[in-house]
Amino acid sequence: MDQMEPMVDLATRSTPTRASASGPPVLELDITGDVCPMTFVRTRLALDRMAPGDMLHVRLRGEEPWRNVVLNAEALGHALVSDEPGPDDVRLVLIRKR
Repeated sequence: MDQMEPMVDLATRSTPTRASASGPPVLELDITGDVCPMTFVRTRLALDRMAPGDMLHVRLRGEEPWRNVVLNAEALGHALVSDEPGPDDVRLVLIRKR
């Protein structure tokens, strides 16, 4: 089986999916309903469960959660792959686990 079936992790409300059959696994994490400091707590929990090289696609809302997630992920040595604005003050951040 080349692709993982979507499955929701109830602890983090995240959905693991695979970007492509040959690409690294991508974990989707929606923290648009969370406030700091829980935004990075949930991001860190997701990153801690991932293998090195895996990708975490974080969907978040607001300046403070965005700054908190990006700065803390980089401080822990993870790579910010992309950071794009979305509709309704939502940002889409892609992080590669170190």
